[in-house]
Amino acid sequence: MGRQAGGFLLLTLIWGTTWAAIRVGLRGMPPFTGVAVRFTIAGALLLGLARAFRVRLGLGGRRERVLWVVNGILSFCVSYSAVYWAEQYLPSGLAAVLFATYPLAVAALAHFLLPGERLRRVAALGVLLGFAGVAVIFSEDLALLGGEAMRRAGLVMLLSPLASAVATVAIKRWGSDLHPFSLSAVPMLIAGVTMGGVALLVERGSPLVLDVRSLGALLYLAVLGSAVAFTVYYWLLVRIGATRVALVTYLIPIVAVAVGALFFDEPLRPRLLAGSALVLAGVVLVGRGRAPR
Repeated sequence: MGRQAGGFLLLTLIWGTTWAAIRVGLRGMPPFTGVAVRFTIAGALLLGLARAFRVRLGLGGRRERVLWVVNGILSFCVSYSAVYWAEQYLPSGLAAVLFATYPLAVAALAHFLLPGERLRRVAALGVLLGFAGVAVIFSEDLALLGGEAMRRAGLVMLLSPLASAVATVAIKRWGSDLHPFSLSAVPMLIAGVTMGGVALLVERGSPLVLDVRSLGALLYLAVLGSAVAFTVYYWLLVRIGATRVALVTYLIPIVAVAVGALFFDEPLRPRLLAGSALVLAGVVLVGRGRAPR
């Protein structure tokens, strides 16, 4: 239990800071190129680690290969393309709160597709309460969606949690016996190749600014934000429920707003404390209200 709590905390800290890192990286690299390079580096690193630790990939046959493609397309191509593109127009904190709809989608899908994760009423209330807390934290930012460019970016951003939720539930149902390296390394390489082709088509000629800040952000996102974080995430996914591990998304915006206050001069407001209390209360309710296996 201690290792699971540690993994949950690690994910919160890493993914809570990646939103700001994406914002920094976009200053030097267009969005689809950034996605392609990030996951090519991360996938190659994980594939090397799999070979070093003698983890054999592909033993699951056709089922494993299908999950590679599903996860690569949904979790990394669709989800992160939406995130990177939307963050050109949305503040990083607002992007984080829109992605916090992810646990709602996971809980709804898991309720129908994962027999061991049916939600009781109190757990459903917890999911809604947690999202209400995130909405309170960024309620002023949500009003910014009134602008047309912001509105379009917000709608595109909502594709990310939906695509990730479908992939998460699919992995939990059909891939719980697969090694985390299998669920991350190959799908990331698939995303790197796919998004590389997309970038060549739509971003050819776009300027690149490979300075210390943009390269540092890229390496942080590739190594910690991808290779480390997704390995921990899939390790947790096979040990605890999809709905429970998805609750990390509720805590990420709290870290994101703290990073914004420290490094981007975004002011702290009293509603942050109120929203944080609602988020934590929602986490407790969901944890207590899940139906037993």
